[in-house]
Amino acid sequence: MNSDVTSLKTSIERLATAGADADRSEARQVFAEFRAALSGGSVRAAHPDSETPSGWRVNAWVKQGILVGFRCGDIDTFAAPDANVPFLDKDTLPLKPLGTDSGVRIVPGGSSIRDGAYVGPGVICMPPMFINIGAWVGRDSLIDSHALVGSCAQVGERVHVSAGAQIGGVLEPVGAMPVIIEDDALVGGSTGIYEGAIVKRGAVIGAGTVLTGSTAVYDLPNETVIRPQPGYPLVVPEGAVVVPGTRQVTAEAGRDWGLALATPVIVKYRDDKTDTRTELEAWLR
Repeated sequence: MNSDVTSLKTSIERLATAGADADRSEARQVFAEFRAALSGGSVRAAHPDSETPSGWRVNAWVKQGILVGFRCGDIDTFAAPDANVPFLDKDTLPLKPLGTDSGVRIVPGGSSIRDGAYVGPGVICMPPMFINIGAWVGRDSLIDSHALVGSCAQVGERVHVSAGAQIGGVLEPVGAMPVIIEDDALVGGSTGIYEGAIVKRGAVIGAGTVLTGSTAVYDLPNETVIRPQPGYPLVVPEGAVVVPGTRQVTAEAGRDWGLALATPVIVKYRDDKTDTRTELEAWLR
């Protein structure tokens, strides 16, 4: 951590501790510097760390900084297609300014990226989609129509977040792991990934799958069940192909009624011999 980031971290932690008693002018100035650092990618809510069990470390002070920005902002008007009906939001949370030199492609049609989100070169944003403050989207990723990348979510390089997918934001508690999607993963349409779940490199999350911080994932190839542990998030292994499944209810009335509950299932692991989309379609037919 360089000296500028260290100084910013110290200021954010002090302002967060002061709460409503913090000097408002100072808070707005510090938050503007912090938002620029987030937007430029020099600060992020979580970073890779091979020394941790999950491979990631949370930077709790970054979430504190975002909360400081909400606290010190005033409601202001933002431009809208109808000048008589403007958008209203905190003036500390404007849209991200992007020019042609950014390398980011935002197709017209109602998409929004809040300033304080990092969006790498080559990212394609299909309308309408939304990327919230604190999020990180790596280069050459695709955020498809009606997709959400929530606050502090970390999306790697060359990731396809398909239409209607929801990458949940995790802002509080500040020490909680954000949702993390590593490089080269595919997140299928209408998928929901929430509560700090981690999807490792190259994994495929089939359409309609829901993963949360408390989800158990049934790994058929390895004949094991992947469960989150206290203080340790759900981690979908590298290269896993996950599809929606069901598990029979065996207790009480559920057994008598023949009920089953939705559960994600790993049906195979990717290899270099088969195309990701082909193998996923084969399992979903």
